[in-house]
Amino acid sequence: MAVNDAPPTPGEPRDPAVEEAAAGWLVREDRGLTPAEQDEFLQWLAARPEHRGALDRHRRLWRRFNALDRWRPAHSAAPNPDLLARRRPRRPTWFLPAAAVAAAAAVALAVFLGDAPAPANPGALALEATAYRREILPDGSVLELNRGAHAVVQFSPLERRVLLAHGEAQFAVTKDPRRPFVVRAAGVDVRAVGTAFHVRLAGEQVEVLVTEGRVRLSQPRPAPDPATGEVPAAPLAELVAGQRTVVAAAPVLTPPPVLPASPAEVARLLDWAPRMLEFDATPLSEVVHAFNQRNAVQLAVADDALRGLPIVATIRSDNLEGFVRLLEATLGVRAERAEPGVITLRAAR
Repeated sequence: MAVNDAPPTPGEPRDPAVEEAAAGWLVREDRGLTPAEQDEFLQWLAARPEHRGALDRHRRLWRRFNALDRWRPAHSAAPNPDLLARRRPRRPTWFLPAAAVAAAAAVALAVFLGDAPAPANPGALALEATAYRREILPDGSVLELNRGAHAVVQFSPLERRVLLAHGEAQFAVTKDPRRPFVVRAAGVDVRAVGTAFHVRLAGEQVEVLVTEGRVRLSQPRPAPDPATGEVPAAPLAELVAGQRTVVAAAPVLTPPPVLPASPAEVARLLDWAPRMLEFDATPLSEVVHAFNQRNAVQLAVADDALRGLPIVATIRSDNLEGFVRLLEATLGVRAERAEPGVITLRAAR
């Protein structure tokens, strides 16, 4: 049911406590809910019907007042009143997924903290992801691993190194010019100081995408230098934000092509990381498909009558259990867990 922005009628007063709680949840939702907050939010949403109405009302007002961000003092002494006028529908625009935006924010913080001291006890850390996994490394860098990825982190006073043995990962690197950050995948080194990038090891190929900053790709030569005895790295390519390349794991004779990455390609490559999913009267069958693409545990709709059930919700893609609880609490759906790794949804009898 649509919620009206008009003042309530005398017979339908709004509960100040509900309005305050809705505004608070909207603020927390804007900066990103933790899994625990997401569960609490869903419980609050399902507790009373007016909670959904209050949240929708505050969300619409929030969107309208966001228009004021376009006003600057140089424009006029006061904001243009047309800023709050209803906008005409616009053609869809591609945006980076939440994970890429979060990575960019982490990089901005990393620049500020660039002089942080080296860790006192550097050591190897083996990380295996049976599901999506997010790790804060000793220097404050953020490592996100897709399901099935395996990485080994080895920090030293001179270098920060990550070996990606399998799968794909995203990195938001804390800036530290004294200790470069190097990711090695199948003999290809991706070197950065402070940036955000994605590395995917697929068979005999290494795919690299840069979303912030700059990285340099190199490959150690197969034989040491006769003069020095060292094994220098052969430079391959340099990538900046919005560029991608694919490098063969075998020794590369010619530099790989550096290609522009469109917003659609960025979204596709980074779509495995958890993000907020928004559903507005979306059929349950489509919602189930969106969750199944991003989770090891799969949802199955057993009753055809449920497939078209309209879902209105905002929820993290990795909070599958929270979504199932929401269905059980508000829409008369029964969840069965008879088969490992599968949650079957049926209409409650």
